[in-house]
Amino acid sequence: MSDENIEYERGPHGGRYSLRRDGAEAELTYRTLSPGLVDANHTGVPDAMRGTGAGLALLTRMVADARAGDYRIRPTCPFVDVMRKRHPDWADAFET
Repeated sequence: MSDENIEYERGPHGGRYSLRRDGAEAELTYRTLSPGLVDANHTGVPDAMRGTGAGLALLTRMVADARAGDYRIRPTCPFVDVMRKRHPDWADAFET
């Protein structure tokens, strides 16, 4: 999955990363908790996209955006929390 396929929407209270392929769409949503903290609260990957790296691609983009935007991620979504633990090099992007 390449980053150019990921769309990003941001509103006053949160946002959404999405990736579409062959009529299917994966998403990662978050709530803004404060200017320096977001809550990654949901990752949804349809069956047609499971095992393709879609969820990881969305989270990788979110981590890059958090680093660039100088904010941290609270991983309340179980998928995000598992991936955080598998990628210790992302520790700087997550709330401790």
